[in-house]
Amino acid sequence: MTILLTAEEMRRAEAAAIADGHSGAAMMEAAGEGVAALIKRGWDKRAVAIACGPGNNGGDGFVIARHLKEAGWSVRVGSLGERTALKGDAASMAGRFDGDIEPLSPTVFDGAGLIVDALFGAGLSRPLEGETASIVSAMNNHAAPVVAVDIPSGVNPDSGAVAGDAVRAARTGTFFTKKPGHVLFPGRAFCGAVDVLDIGVKPAVFQEIKPKTAENTPQLWGGAFPRPTFQSHKYSRGAAAVFTGPRFATGAARLSAIAALRAGAGLVTLVSPMSAADENAAHATALMVKIAENAEHVAELLRDPRIRAALIGPGAGVAPATMDKVLAILNDETAAVLDADALTSFENAPEPLFDALNPDDIITPHEGEFMRLFTGLIESPKARLSAARAGAQKAGCIVVLKGPDAVGAAAGGRASVLDGEPPDVAAAGAGAVLAGG
Repeated sequence: MTILLTAEEMRRAEAAAIADGHSGAAMMEAAGEGVAALIKRGWDKRAVAIACGPGNNGGDGFVIARHLKEAGWSVRVGSLGERTALKGDAASMAGRFDGDIEPLSPTVFDGAGLIVDALFGAGLSRPLEGETASIVSAMNNHAAPVVAVDIPSGVNPDSGAVAGDAVRAARTGTFFTKKPGHVLFPGRAFCGAVDVLDIGVKPAVFQEIKPKTAENTPQLWGGAFPRPTFQSHKYSRGAAAVFTGPRFATGAARLSAIAALRAGAGLVTLVSPMSAADENAAHATALMVKIAENAEHVAELLRDPRIRAALIGPGAGVAPATMDKVLAILNDETAAVLDADALTSFENAPEPLFDALNPDDIITPHEGEFMRLFTGLIESPKARLSAARAGAQKAGCIVVLKGPDAVGAAAGGRASVLDGEPPDVAAAGAGAVLAGG
């Protein structure tokens, strides 16, 4: 399941399940039993310390404690706050645990071979401080691995932000779907491996919630990917034009063009000034080479009906001439991908670009390019999901905000987050390959 639910959307999903006859207590039991099973699969028997918070996340912790104790594990449970202050299902689950429940302090972790963070999960909306901050620090400084319930305490479930400190988990068991905070940095670095556990909520609730955020995996887009058949040929697979910079500034565009070929385009043409044509021809074997000195030449070249997509930006140069070429591409019906210099060229006057972009056009900025283009319009790209959405809304196109958790957003609010981009791509030319692919 690729859908990512915010904390509020998850509450609505749970409420819908309860309205459909699935009790909150049953979901809490399923959650705790699922995490206990996860622990038993991942570790051999050892002393476990479980830190339970004052809400439903703590209730999950009491269920985990009961199931592990019944399986013969040594369990020590600490509760944050007075046990008598527990309410509802959490109080009920605490009552069903037949072991001792002591006040939570760092001493609860003494001798533990595994720690369970059932403090707050997705229910925390403020920075950790005081006693809870000390407890989280003790968890993080302990030699034992930590299993987080739902999401590590201190990580914002919607943005992945960490204000102050957060639990650093080796593994996280979450429920029904992942949350954006599991895949957005810095939260992703605190979660460890993430397992999605069934608590009885049915996918039919998506029809009511209408979520707009998903994890970017082949499961999301694979069915629409234009895979070649035995009858395919180079003209049926689509042609693309990649515009290069001047002489000695063509390498990034060639990387983009090669990526377009590998992604499935049947024909890819490198389009450059005459001064760079021999340079491109000497390097490119499977790529065609054509000449376009100015915007008029660009417009003329794009009249070829076979060209379905055009990319400009890598190595193009920050200049009025680049702006003119970009606008010539956008004034054509060809699908456009704009990267790097094609964006920065408009930093002092973005409105002509925004006016020319179409909803299916794509811009692929990294954080620096994003801020140059949206200066004064968007406060910061650090809240990457909301920033990408705001950028897409302002520009009227698809924004791919590059980074280790690349966020793609459409003007209508739909967004996806890439979880798993390796650090190997932190190298010159990686953005050009992304734009070409």
